[in-house]
Amino acid sequence: MSKTVAEKASKFTPELLSPAGSLDKLKVAISYGANAVYLGGLKFGLRSAAENFTEEELTEGVGFAHNKGAKVYVVLNGFLHDKDLEELPSFVQFLDSLEVDAVIVSDLGVIKTVLENSSIPVHLSTQASCLNVESAKLWKTMGVERIVVGRETSIAEAGLIKKEANIEVEMFVHGSMCMAYSGNCVISNFTQGRDSNRGGCAHSCRFEYSIDFDHLESEEKKKAYFMSSTDLNGIKVLPEYIEHEIDSIKVEGRMKSHLYAGTISKTYSEALNHYEQNGDFLSNQLLDWEKELNKITHRTYAPANLVEKAGEETIFNERETATDNDYVLVGRVVDTFKEEFIVIEVRNAFNLGETIELLPFNGPAIEIKLDKIHNLLNHEISRSKPSSLVKLPFVPGAALNNILRRKVLQ
Repeated sequence: MSKTVAEKASKFTPELLSPAGSLDKLKVAISYGANAVYLGGLKFGLRSAAENFTEEELTEGVGFAHNKGAKVYVVLNGFLHDKDLEELPSFVQFLDSLEVDAVIVSDLGVIKTVLENSSIPVHLSTQASCLNVESAKLWKTMGVERIVVGRETSIAEAGLIKKEANIEVEMFVHGSMCMAYSGNCVISNFTQGRDSNRGGCAHSCRFEYSIDFDHLESEEKKKAYFMSSTDLNGIKVLPEYIEHEIDSIKVEGRMKSHLYAGTISKTYSEALNHYEQNGDFLSNQLLDWEKELNKITHRTYAPANLVEKAGEETIFNERETATDNDYVLVGRVVDTFKEEFIVIEVRNAFNLGETIELLPFNGPAIEIKLDKIHNLLNHEISRSKPSSLVKLPFVPGAALNNILRRKVLQ
C-alpha cells in the first residue's frame, strides 16, 4: 500500500451501508457494525417481494438505528406514475416526522415531491444510471446531495465524480450484480409481465435459456446462463475506496438472509476498522475476511467494474448450487437470561448432538456442541422446529441479535 493510502486510512473511512429487508435484519446489520442501513416501505420501492416495513416497523427501526448511532435511508426508487405520486406526499411527511436520514430516489417527480414535503436529504439511486461528472452536476442542481453511481462505474471514476461535482458518492462493494445498465432492464416485463423498474423484477437474467445456434457445441447449449452475472466482492480493493474517499460503500441484498446481513456487515466493518486504526492491510487478516465472505451462499466472486471494465469473465454460466463452504442460518438470539441460557428464534431446524456456531459481534465464531436443547416449557427436546423458540445453555459472549449458523450438510 502506498504511503498516501496509509495516511488517508487514518483520517477517512467510508460509511458501511448494509441492506435491511426486515426489522430483524436491520437490528442484525447494525449490531454487527453497519454504520447505516437502507430499507423500503410497503410502496414506492424496487423490491416488492422483500418483507419491507410497515409504518410501525419503520418507527421502531429508525429508533433502534438512531439509538445505536446508525443512519436509515428509505428507498423511494421506483419509477412512479401520477397515481403513485398522489399517495407519496403523506408518506414523505411521515418519514420526515421520523427524522430518517435520507431517501434514495430515481425519479425527478419523486425528488420534487420529497423536497416540497420534507427536509429529508435526497440520494440519487443507482437506477438513475449516473455515470459521469456532468450528470452528477445536473442532479446536484435538482437538489440531490449524494449520488449512488451506476454499477458500471469504476472506483477511480466515482472518485472523479465526487471531486469534480463536489458531491457525496456511494458505491456498491458487495452482492449480486446485474447484466443490464442500472435502471435500464425490462427483461422481466416481457418474460413475466412484471415491471422491473416498478418493483417487479423477476431476475429473469438468472434463468437457463436455450440458445439454438448451429456453431455452438452441445455443452455450450446446456450451459446457457449467458445473462447471469457473477457476484461482486470488493474486500481486496478497500484501499481504493479509501484512496478516492468514496463516502459510502453499499452492500446489495435486501431480500437475502439474516446470516448474509450479519456476516457481510461484520466482515466489512472489521476490515474498515482495521484500516482506520492501522492504515494497512495485513495478508493474514485478508485471508480470514475472505473465508468469512465465502461462508455465505454466493455465485463466483469478481470485482466487476471496480478497477477494470467487466468482461466475459464476469458471466456466471452455471446453475446455482450450495458448496462445501456454505453455511445456513439456524437462528437468532432473542434473549439471554442471567448467563444461564440463551433463547433462540429457530430459522432452520437443528438436532441434539450437532455442532453449530454463534457469530459474536467481534472476534471469531464460537462453536457450540448441542448437548442440551429445551423448549420454553423447559422440556428437553431432540430436534428444534423452524419458527419456534428454544433454550440453549449460555454461551460466554452471546448477545441479543447474535446469529447462529451451521455448515451446509451435503
